[in-house]
Amino acid sequence: MFDHPKFECVIGLEIHAQLKSNTKMFSSDSTEFDAGDNQNISTVSLGMPGALPTPNRLAIELGIKMGLALGCQIRRTSVFARKNYFYPDLPKGYQISQYDQPLCENGKVEYLLDGELKSITIERAHLEEDAGKSNHYGDYTLLNYNRSGVALLEIVSGPDLRSPAEAAAYAKTVRQILRYLDVCDGNLEEGSMRCDCNVSIRFKGESKLGTKVEIKNINSFRFVEKALEFEFDRQVEMVERGEPIIQETRLWDPDKNKTFSMRLKESADDYRYFPDPDLLPLVIDEPWFESIKKNLPELPLARLSRFQTEYQLPAYDAAVLTAEKSLSDYFEKVVISCGNPKGASNWVMTELLRELNDSQLTIENCPIKAQDLGAMVKLIDSGDISGKMAKSVFLEMWKTPGVTPQQVINEKGLVQVNDESTLAKMIEQVITANPQAATDYRSGKTKLFGFFVGQVMKVSKGQANPEKVNELLKKLLES
Repeated sequence: MFDHPKFECVIGLEIHAQLKSNTKMFSSDSTEFDAGDNQNISTVSLGMPGALPTPNRLAIELGIKMGLALGCQIRRTSVFARKNYFYPDLPKGYQISQYDQPLCENGKVEYLLDGELKSITIERAHLEEDAGKSNHYGDYTLLNYNRSGVALLEIVSGPDLRSPAEAAAYAKTVRQILRYLDVCDGNLEEGSMRCDCNVSIRFKGESKLGTKVEIKNINSFRFVEKALEFEFDRQVEMVERGEPIIQETRLWDPDKNKTFSMRLKESADDYRYFPDPDLLPLVIDEPWFESIKKNLPELPLARLSRFQTEYQLPAYDAAVLTAEKSLSDYFEKVVISCGNPKGASNWVMTELLRELNDSQLTIENCPIKAQDLGAMVKLIDSGDISGKMAKSVFLEMWKTPGVTPQQVINEKGLVQVNDESTLAKMIEQVITANPQAATDYRSGKTKLFGFFVGQVMKVSKGQANPEKVNELLKKLLES
């Protein structure tokens, strides 16, 4: 457990999510990730004289959707501002962002940590454009402006987190919501979602915030935890040595497991924000707002709760099945097909997820249709096939996309024997063939029961109904 006898950790996150648009925030340039260096650029994204920006309507809608999911108030009139600073990957010398009148503000998000429900305030979520990318090679740097101008939503939390584990859990929840809404693909490796962590320390019991240090551009939830743990320890050691904490921006080095200084942290005044003269205020009229609002999907935490109440699933099952919207959609189709939520959960969480992981496939390109998996579960429940047979049916369905469980059963002759007279004959055949074992069982060696079950299953070639075999075998052995 993360705890310190004297100091408290205070954390807030700034999450930058690349909005799922094929064009940039203020130009028609492509956002294709794998394009050649400096291929997706234009006079607008490079800020050439006379080139005028035009807001991306889809990006605005995605920003509103996410703001609503974060419980934010949506400003009907927000303003784009210029954030002025010099850096080689910022060709215009300023970034178009939002400052004092952001699109979304005053929200709240709930998240789970070790089964406990926690919440965090969202101060703001605003639209902005991304900078380019600097690629450093020893003594020289190459600039790629493909990313310059890409639409981002920056989600700024309040300083409400008190441990690195809370920060990671909250960041995972934001990513989950982004993906549920199809607002951002959440690909941390490609930089579609990046995390800046603001961290300070204070003596326990104090209310005044300490000097804030920003850790920039972390692209892994594990690194979020590690970077914050290191930074907390570093700041505690500095205070205990009597050294002042410097307000600065630091970077995380995952190879050395430490942060290092990048630059002194600027304040808002240093950026000289002012409304962008090339862009009118962004006005969201009521019909547009309502059309976005009414199309919001069920959010992850609400779906998790519903799976527990409506389907009576354990908390663990519900959490696994709602981790991704596409997986929970698939599961619900299986339930509709079979009418057995727990049976559907067992097959999706064990056999299906294992095969998907082993094959490195996603649920979107799963070779087994949800309705076919549901039909197979229904055949188990009706006694037409056993659980063991079902595993063979499942593998055949996996190997042959589109084949139904009934087709596999017919082709392989996988019909469970349920007729009691037929089963009784098989059992009598086994007892007759093993007289000594039958005598030993009847004299008290009841562990031999398993031997007889195995022999009956062998005679039936695995097609006897196990429950009925157990029931009839007990009667005939004890008669």
